[in-house]
Amino acid sequence: MRALHSRNYRLFFSGQSVSLIGTWMTRVATSWLIYRLTHSAFLLGLASFVGQAPLFFLAPLAGVWVDRWDRHRTLVVTQALSMAQSFALTVLAFTGAIQVWHVIALMLMQGVVNAFDMPARQAFLIQMIDDRADLPNAIALNSSMVNAARLIGPAVAGVLIAGVGEAWCFLIDGVSYMAVIASLLAMHVKPALRRNRTTKIWQELAEGWRYVTGSVPIRSILLLLALVSLLGMPYTVLMPVFAAQILKGGAHTLGMLMASVGVGALAGALALATRRSVLGLGRVMPISALLFGGSLIGFGLSKWLWLSMLLLVLSGFGMMRQMAASNTILQTILEEEKRGRVMAFYAMAFAGMSPFGSLLAGTAAAKSGAPVTVVASGACCILGAFLFTRELPRIRAAIRPIYVQLGILPEVAAGIQSASRLQTVSDD
Repeated sequence: MRALHSRNYRLFFSGQSVSLIGTWMTRVATSWLIYRLTHSAFLLGLASFVGQAPLFFLAPLAGVWVDRWDRHRTLVVTQALSMAQSFALTVLAFTGAIQVWHVIALMLMQGVVNAFDMPARQAFLIQMIDDRADLPNAIALNSSMVNAARLIGPAVAGVLIAGVGEAWCFLIDGVSYMAVIASLLAMHVKPALRRNRTTKIWQELAEGWRYVTGSVPIRSILLLLALVSLLGMPYTVLMPVFAAQILKGGAHTLGMLMASVGVGALAGALALATRRSVLGLGRVMPISALLFGGSLIGFGLSKWLWLSMLLLVLSGFGMMRQMAASNTILQTILEEEKRGRVMAFYAMAFAGMSPFGSLLAGTAAAKSGAPVTVVASGACCILGAFLFTRELPRIRAAIRPIYVQLGILPEVAAGIQSASRLQTVSDD
C-alpha cells in the first residue's frame, strides 16, 4: 500500500474505487438489458463493438493531445461527461422508453469519452505519485481497485436487476461519478512541464508510432496484449448466453460469473502489488496468457456452475497479471515526453481491440455456438503466449540497459562503472 502515502493518489484511489463499482454495475445492466430485449448474441457483440471501437480509432490521436493538454483537467471533463451518459440511461430506463438503439448510441458516446480518458488517466498516474519508485505499486493497486469493483459491482447489479430492474444500476453509476470528480478537484497538482509544440499533430503521432514499433519490448508487449484482447477478452460479451442457455440461470447467475472473474483478477492484482521490483515481470506475461487461455478452454467446455466459476477465477487471475505486468513494464521503460502517446497505444491494444473481438465473438457464437467460440479463443491465447516466449531473450536484452540507467539493477550499474574505471586506468 506504499503508493497510498502520496496524497493525490490516495484521493484518486478512494474516489475511483467508488466510481468503478457503479461502472461495473452499468456494464452488467446494459449487457442484460440488451439480451432481455433481443435475445441476440450478435447484438451483444455489436453493442460492445460500438462502445469500444472509438478507443481503437481515436486513442492514438488522443494520446498526442494528452501529451499537450493538462491531464488533470482532461480527467475532470471526461468524468463529468461519463456521469452525464449514465444519467441519460437512468432517465430512459425509469421512463420505460429505453430501446436497444438508445443503449447503443449512449455506449458510442461513452466510447468516445474513454478514448481520451484512458490515456490521460494512465499518463496522469505518475503525476499523482510523490516517489517514482512507488509507480509499480500504484499500477498494481489500480488493478486491484478495478477488480475489487469488478467483484462488488456485478454481484450488486445481479441482485438489483432481478429485484427492481436495470434503471437503478444506471442511477447508482451516475451518482458514483461524483466521488471521483470530487477527488480530482481536491488534488494539489504540480503542473507538468510545458513544452513548446512546434511540430504538427500528425508529425507527433508518427513520432509516437515509430517509437512504439522501433522498440522490441514495447512492440512485443503491445502485440501480445492486443492478441489476448482481440481473441480472449470478448468472452465476457457472451456471459449472458452462458448464464441463460448453458448454465440455465438468470441475472443472479450472470452476476456470479462476472464476480468470479473479479475474484481472480483481484487476486492477480494483489499478488503483483506485493512485488518490490519490476524484475521478473517479463516471464509473468506469457505464463499469465497461458493460464488465461487454458482456463477459457475449460470454461467453454464446462456444464456446471461451480466449475465455471472456478475456471473464471483462474481466467481473471491470468488476465489481470498479464495486463498489470504489461502496464508496469511499459510505464517504467518509456520516455516521459512520449508517455501519453505510448499509453494511448496501450489503451488501443488493451481496450481498443476488444470491440473487434466482441463483434467477431458475437458473429461466431451466432453460427457455431458460444462454447466453441470461447474454446477457440483460449487456444489462440495459448499460441500467443508461446510466440511471446520465443521473443523473451531479445526483450530482456533491450530492457536491461534501461533498468541499469534507472538504477533498478544497481549491482549491474556498479559493475559497469567499475569496469569503466578500470578501462580508464588501463588506458592511462
